[in-house]
Amino acid sequence: MLRRTVVARALALLAGLSSASHAVLASLSEGDAVTGIRAALERGAQAAISGLGRTDGFMNNPAVKIELPGHLKDGAKLLQMTGQGQRVDELLLAMNRAAEAAVPAAKPLLLSAIKGMSVEDGLQILKGGDDAVTQFFAGKTRQPLTQQLLPIVTQATPKVELAQKYNAVAGKAVGLGLVKSQDANIQQYVTAKTLDGLYLMIAEEERKIRKDPLGSGSAILKKVFGGGS
Repeated sequence: MLRRTVVARALALLAGLSSASHAVLASLSEGDAVTGIRAALERGAQAAISGLGRTDGFMNNPAVKIELPGHLKDGAKLLQMTGQGQRVDELLLAMNRAAEAAVPAAKPLLLSAIKGMSVEDGLQILKGGDDAVTQFFAGKTRQPLTQQLLPIVTQATPKVELAQKYNAVAGKAVGLGLVKSQDANIQQYVTAKTLDGLYLMIAEEERKIRKDPLGSGSAILKKVFGGGS
């Protein structure tokens, strides 16, 4: 009973519900609560993949657009200011296009992680902070998705000659403390940023569902986040 009350309070806080709605939530089982989280995450994942896995899904979204790392970004700005930014722009476009091409391949693994979510996982998300969704997906899928998406990104980036020069320059920049070692390889860097962007957008979509569960058209989401039956 105590655990159910904790669930109800967490849901009420997340959904911004009234005390009357809180009373409705108190009748929910942990199973209902976790089912609601699963439904929200599944819808969020579908929406995020659809939005990012298309032309300009990354490139035209300031929240996830992939830029050059560390001080290489500052160097790129200098080149653009001196009229030599065309090739940098070409590299940035290639990086973001690679991310857009890779995202759809993440769908099966993400959905599998959601379906396999335990009650403990669901409660952790309910009681966690703004990064709880990101932490869940990163813990469950980052390593396998990195292995899955890296070949797709690798296939896309060699088409740009500057990608090889990036690896050479970034490798030297690591020794000077200008770039993190994990960002020295463009393929690995783009893959990591692809997953960062994907997790971020899933969390954003999930927050939208919490704010407007009625608009989702899902009975379980209305019950869990809308405080209705």
